[in-house]
Amino acid sequence: MDKTVFEVGQKIIMKKPHPCGENLWEIQRVGMDFRLKCCGCGRSLMLPRKTVEKGFKAFSG
Repeated sequence: MDKTVFEVGQKIIMKKPHPCGENLWEIQRVGMDFRLKCCGCGRSLMLPRKTVEKGFKAFSG
């Protein structure tokens, strides 16, 4: 199976939305942990790589 390549600056769509209602995120850091910034409210959070890969739906634009 092909590994998805994530890069800083990409915008991704996640399966579950943020509590603000937005499911579009900008990647700010890539590694064992990802830092994602919500494109709706601007809040950023750190998630383990496994969680991001599991919840990833598509790339935006």
